[in-house]
Amino acid sequence: MELAERLDLLRQALPDVLIEQVPSVDQPSVVVPAAAIGDLARVLRTHPQLQYHVLAELTAVDLWPVEPRFEVVYHFVGLGVHALGDPQAAPARLRVKARLAGDQAALPSICETYPNANWYEREVYDMFGVLFNGHPDLRRILMPDEWEGHPARKDYPVQISKAVDSTMPLQVTEEEFLRNVAHQLEIVPPHDRTS
Repeated sequence: MELAERLDLLRQALPDVLIEQVPSVDQPSVVVPAAAIGDLARVLRTHPQLQYHVLAELTAVDLWPVEPRFEVVYHFVGLGVHALGDPQAAPARLRVKARLAGDQAALPSICETYPNANWYEREVYDMFGVLFNGHPDLRRILMPDEWEGHPARKDYPVQISKAVDSTMPLQVTEEEFLRNVAHQLEIVPPHDRTS
């Protein structure tokens, strides 16, 4: 099934949702309103002719200072004949983007439809501060609980300020050099050494 047919099926199933195809160099890509992502995910997974059974990835992009500031990016995979039972059904991929304003960085969770979205959504929340409404356990997953801010945001403050010193050569004494060489010879098996 061609992309145009898939998009027609999506638009028929979600007539009130603007589904805009956008250029992409590697796979078909569409942009949808953030509020529609839950409905779109359900249709992608359950529509008998689509059957995108796999959420392969969910991430975000911070476009600061541009608005809308964030793009939440989903990669869905259809398994073709394995899912549809039709020998003519080919595997398919679809990238879906939802754009969010910096001051309204929230959208529906898709955990009920794709359970593996749970940790992906937690990671996007932790790193970018994007909220997923309806998520069963939205809390940090990579940073410590007491961490302040969201480190993948482009306006996240740098924690230290130190000038780069690339002109100073590495200084080791002759004893340190010989000790390092001896240590390396100890961990390399004798039959692997070159003379």
